[in-house]
Amino acid sequence: MSDLLNRTILAHHSALEAREYSAVELTQVYLDQIAMRESEVGAFLTLDAEGALRAAEESDRRRLAGKARGMLDGIPFSLKDNIAVKDMRLTCASRLLRDYVSPYDATVALRLKQAGAVLLGKNNMDEFAMGSSTEYSALGVTRNPWDPSCVPGGSSGGSAAAVAAKESVFSLGSDTGGSVRQPAAFCGVYGLKPTYGVLSRYGVVAMASSLDCVGVLTETAQDCAAVLECLVGKDLCDATSVEHPQPDFLKAMRAPLRALRVATVSSISEELVDADVWQALQSAAEILRDAGAVIETVELPVPKQALAAYSVLAAAEASSNLARYDGVHYGMRSEDYTSLAELYANTRGKGFGDEVKRRILFGTDMLLGENRARFYVRAQHIRERIRCEMKELLSKYDLILTPTSPTVAFARGSSASQERLACADMCTVYASLAGVPAVSVPFGKNENGLPLAVQLTGRAFSEGLLLRTAKLLEEALG
Repeated sequence: MSDLLNRTILAHHSALEAREYSAVELTQVYLDQIAMRESEVGAFLTLDAEGALRAAEESDRRRLAGKARGMLDGIPFSLKDNIAVKDMRLTCASRLLRDYVSPYDATVALRLKQAGAVLLGKNNMDEFAMGSSTEYSALGVTRNPWDPSCVPGGSSGGSAAAVAAKESVFSLGSDTGGSVRQPAAFCGVYGLKPTYGVLSRYGVVAMASSLDCVGVLTETAQDCAAVLECLVGKDLCDATSVEHPQPDFLKAMRAPLRALRVATVSSISEELVDADVWQALQSAAEILRDAGAVIETVELPVPKQALAAYSVLAAAEASSNLARYDGVHYGMRSEDYTSLAELYANTRGKGFGDEVKRRILFGTDMLLGENRARFYVRAQHIRERIRCEMKELLSKYDLILTPTSPTVAFARGSSASQERLACADMCTVYASLAGVPAVSVPFGKNENGLPLAVQLTGRAFSEGLLLRTAKLLEEALG
């Protein structure tokens, strides 16, 4: 039954409805795939085979009784390990939370459970979502399924790797400045960051609250639409969540695609990206042009400004959010202390990794004294400028076409890692700062067999158009 690994969510749904195979059989196929590939890939931090098979049995009983819950009933999936699932470890890939068990479900996890989807386990990530390569996990190593010597991207690298290695039909991650889209590009899968507020953040461990979004990783554009449709809807537990005005994404996928106006960004130039990434961008533009799109080059704030503003804002918010991990309320507690101040210092010193400490220190410094006005407030002004310019631009154009990442997946532990990590979010932070949706679309592979990708960014609540356009590119590539 290994051919089941190559089927889409829609194909699985049809087959389950027709009784070609059961949800238990489908789940076992994915558990077998995990057993075969996990030693090489390392996508999971927690695997719940017993719970997954139990959920699959319940799905089969519902279907036999004529009470199947919809498209995702019986479909195996995984979650990034910063998304809470009741009675399951919630580690954020940190020593500090290694043994923490969540007492409740995140809203997105609960909605998937209510839809009948089968949770396989929790995926590896950069510690507290801080990183672009999943090399900053304190609990395990994740490798790129296409080349184990390369990183899978990050911080949702485990989720992207699980989908690419066919260890999960789909996965959810979190995207702050590109943490779903960039690993999706490195692993050759779809990665969607929706409009800020469209998916509830309740139960998702916060890094930078004004930027964090739950994102979807799948193998096809249509699968992405199916998962997103299950998750949208206002959540009273999250004050930032909103109702989506057009939540029927599968219907949008079937609609004819009108002639589009597409913008490319002059500041993201051939000199800033790898040659094969640039060629993929030109090929994608040509496909859209052949489909009747008008493509024009426009200006946006230079990438260095956007990256600098993002770095300051994300670190400042992270330093505030991570203050709760003090050894008192939950998580690891140092046994070596004689005062409350020592308890805080020793717990955080031993529990947090170097990258997390660096960002906490940087973010705290950005909020202290004169630095608040010099850096944090200035970064907020740049963010507002980018938001306004993106809004104006997207009032004239339907989509913005860019690379997802300036590079393909790079080697683990390479000397170039720090330099590449510094610019990894160059193409993705615009959508994050503006709060608009963007999707990374797989676009073939380079001569070394590493995935290439392009990114489509749209106006707020245009997820349906983004995914329909992504499907056009998917069909053009065969």
